[in-house]
Amino acid sequence: MTANQTTSEADATVDARNSTCPGPLMDLIAEIRSVDTGAVVVLLSDNENSTTEVQEWADQAGNDVLEIADEGDHYRIHVRKQ
Repeated sequence: MTANQTTSEADATVDARNSTCPGPLMDLIAEIRSVDTGAVVVLLSDNENSTTEVQEWADQAGNDVLEIADEGDHYRIHVRKQ
């Protein structure tokens, strides 16, 4: 993923804003399972816990967190499936 890649250029986007934990992570995991290896999935979440939960899950599952961006009212988390 290039530094200029936007959410619309991701392979899939999971909009989990207004979801409580562990909803955003569970939605992300479901989407990661459905995409091909190498695909980038973007999680949109307004839950601050998502930033640490996604990183911990990705480390355990062997996926790569490419970026965690604070968009002001939500977080945009790019994850590449390995």
